[in-house]
Amino acid sequence: MSEDRNERVDERADAGRGSYCGTPDASPERAEGPPYAECVLCREPTEYAESVKGITLCPVCEWQEAQRTACSG
Repeated sequence: MSEDRNERVDERADAGRGSYCGTPDASPERAEGPPYAECVLCREPTEYAESVKGITLCPVCEWQEAQRTACSG
């Protein structure tokens, strides 16, 4: 019984190796000119083209989101 529990602990330890905070995905290319995509949080224009897929954030919301999700150390 205790051997099974030790194996599970070892598996969790192996799975946890590496960085606690993953490397962020590469940012999409900045748009050279209009039309710009809307920020999904505040609806302000972003630095990204409308053709960019996924969640687009304006510089202010992007910075605030990065602070909220940053590693606490």
